[in-house]
Amino acid sequence: MESTINHKILICLGSSCHSRGNAENLKVIQDFLKDRKIDSQIDFRGHLCNEMCKRGPVIEIDEIEYEGVTQSNLPSILSNHFN
Repeated sequence: MESTINHKILICLGSSCHSRGNAENLKVIQDFLKDRKIDSQIDFRGHLCNEMCKRGPVIEIDEIEYEGVTQSNLPSILSNHFN
């Protein structure tokens, strides 16, 4: 059975975003997708700097940009987007 990609998540893994929290946010997103069994429906990938370092950590979900993403606000961002 083939899975269908329904959503796209891009996480900045440039040095600034990575060191400011996206290293931890990566795991939060992976766990969220696996817990809800939607990981096969998501194109989830990292990318390097888009020169938005001052607004980071940055994550993009379905072309919506989220800035200043932390472990405390990420769960609500994900829940709001995927519910």
